[in-house]
Amino acid sequence: MMRSCIQSACRLCSWLLFGLWLVAADAYAAREYKRELVVAADGSGDYTSLNEAMEGIRAFMDYRVTVHIRKGVYREKWVVPSWIENVDFIGESADETIITYADHANIRAMGTFRTYTLKVEGCGLTFRNLTICNDAEPLGQAVALHTEGDRLQFVHCRFLGNQDTVYTGAASTRLYFEDCYIEGTTDFIFGPATAWFEGCQIHSKANSYITAASTPQQVHAGYLFHRCRLTAAEGVDKVYLGRPWRPYAFTYFIECEMGSHIRPEGWHNWRDPANERTARYGEYGSTGPGASAAAGSSAAAETSAGQRVAWAHRLTGEEVNRCLNRDWFFSRSDQWLPGDLPL
Repeated sequence: MMRSCIQSACRLCSWLLFGLWLVAADAYAAREYKRELVVAADGSGDYTSLNEAMEGIRAFMDYRVTVHIRKGVYREKWVVPSWIENVDFIGESADETIITYADHANIRAMGTFRTYTLKVEGCGLTFRNLTICNDAEPLGQAVALHTEGDRLQFVHCRFLGNQDTVYTGAASTRLYFEDCYIEGTTDFIFGPATAWFEGCQIHSKANSYITAASTPQQVHAGYLFHRCRLTAAEGVDKVYLGRPWRPYAFTYFIECEMGSHIRPEGWHNWRDPANERTARYGEYGSTGPGASAAAGSSAAAETSAGQRVAWAHRLTGEEVNRCLNRDWFFSRSDQWLPGDLPL
């Protein structure tokens, strides 16, 4: 009889434990897989750090999740892993929602590609109203944004740093930047990805180079700057539009406003004349004292800025129309195009 009572008690305990486990599992799943998450440095949200919040997003979702990031300074190296897809990361204010770190290439000989503040490996993501900053001393390459994922959109974001601020990694991935502010010193927009910059401010902090594209030969489009504004810090007056990190670098500036800091020759061959035969550099319809009159800018006709290097391409109207066709620029079998983003 005693044995039977013990067995019954054990069974009851087992069922109670199983029930408690189900309740705990349901509670954990509800917490982990919400479609609206809040990150707040002051503890008022679901998470206090961005990396912690990544654990609350279900892997490879077929629905969208919104992560609201409240005002504050988040000092961390934020990694959005490859299993995170279909997420909108929305800051409360671009000026006051700040993600920052301070690694540079000469700290423990880490090299350029591990210095990021934000590394994006996931796909189908949007980022809005955020500042991504690498505030390291100007002692070497220091990446603020490092992208590896495809179908990424950045709207009304600020990217702050010195050398190598934005690394658009991974060939054939597609990126879209709109109404963003990007600053730096040398090669501060660089890499092999296909990236469209629409209505952005590109701010040079030193006499150097803006872009260093490394577009592969087989990729038909690299960097497009459309209706962007090129500005510079006080005393900066000798800036190149770009130099080819790899021979087939693709960089076009179309209908941009260029300050007087842009050098008359516009482009640099990276001390290798062979790059002049392969680099895909072009301009059309830009204005301002740094624009090229030879590339369709009447505003620069009476300045020395019309003297671009002979090997840079003067785009035709037909070429411009093709390039500004987003179906062509972002073409891939999935037919992805940048879409409307939540406010």
